[in-house]
Amino acid sequence: MSWGLDNLPYGVFSRGGEPPRVGVRYGEHILDLTASLHDEVFATGSLNPFMARGSTAWRETRALIQTKLRDDRSVTQEHLIPLDQVRLHLPFEVADYVDFYCSLEHASNLGRMFRPDEEPLKPNWRHLPVGYHGRAGTVVVSGTPVTRPHGQRGAGVFGPSAKLDIEAELGFVIGTPTALGERAGSFEDHVFGVTLVNDWSARDIQAWEYVPLGPFLGKSFATSVSPWVTPLAALPRVPGREQDPEPLDYLRRSADWGLDIEFEVTLNGDVVSRPPYSGMYWTPDQMLAHLTVNGASLRTGDLFASGTVSGAQPGQRGSLIELTWNGTEPIKLSSGETRTFLENGDTVTISARAGDISLGEVTGTVQ
Repeated sequence: MSWGLDNLPYGVFSRGGEPPRVGVRYGEHILDLTASLHDEVFATGSLNPFMARGSTAWRETRALIQTKLRDDRSVTQEHLIPLDQVRLHLPFEVADYVDFYCSLEHASNLGRMFRPDEEPLKPNWRHLPVGYHGRAGTVVVSGTPVTRPHGQRGAGVFGPSAKLDIEAELGFVIGTPTALGERAGSFEDHVFGVTLVNDWSARDIQAWEYVPLGPFLGKSFATSVSPWVTPLAALPRVPGREQDPEPLDYLRRSADWGLDIEFEVTLNGDVVSRPPYSGMYWTPDQMLAHLTVNGASLRTGDLFASGTVSGAQPGQRGSLIELTWNGTEPIKLSSGETRTFLENGDTVTISARAGDISLGEVTGTVQ
């Protein structure tokens, strides 16, 4: 069962005129945690206060919820609300947002497109998880319409992006903070769970602006996330991909934090790609170590994302720029239409599964 006792993702919901509060998804219902656990931390309309309690509280609460749903159904039944009666909200308050670039295939594909006469990867790429700081204020929940951004597309050229794209990514949500100058400890003591991310990208704006300081307006207009945050405890772990050269000491893995997750990308209802997360070159524990090695602190609600998830096969690419090879190989839809980049009215949905565990979906329509 995709939404059974082994899953139990957290979200924030409201019903009618009631204020938002925290629940967990169970089947086609959401369990009202404020009412069923008699804990006001879940009445705040955000996961942040609960996440800040730390990993021991996360584990104990998850075990308590599983016990209640398994053994005390008569107690919890009145607090199980059908999903079609609720509205889902942004599940946590985003403190900071960092986007990484951790897929060898994605980085190589873009390098071949943009620098055909050079090595696809920059010299630093295999030595550290490359990343940049995004804009936390434009992270929105699934279902929020995405307005086509305007910006400079070249010298003296200003207007709406003509190359609007998506990026299928996995996001990691920080629960336990660190102090300034304190490096992060155990990965699972800081990271509460994962959420699906669509990092919308205006490729023409991005191409003109990104040298020398990296992505800016081509990325900052919108980032969509799923309404569900899946606990780390629900996810199957696998060894990370072999790395050459061997990373520096602070980036050496001490545990298996590869994740066996299969993504699916649909455009206007047609499946256009199925990227595998298990092949990512840099694993999330390495991202977190690099993020904090210089003394940067973590805050409850920080979000860091994997960068585009892409595989080795053409049908496993996690962005339209790769799927269409920069617009030279259009995608053919069942409607008879073709796409290179997104047009107004297009709807993109990214979903993912880890075995029998559903991570839900993140969707957005361009306007």
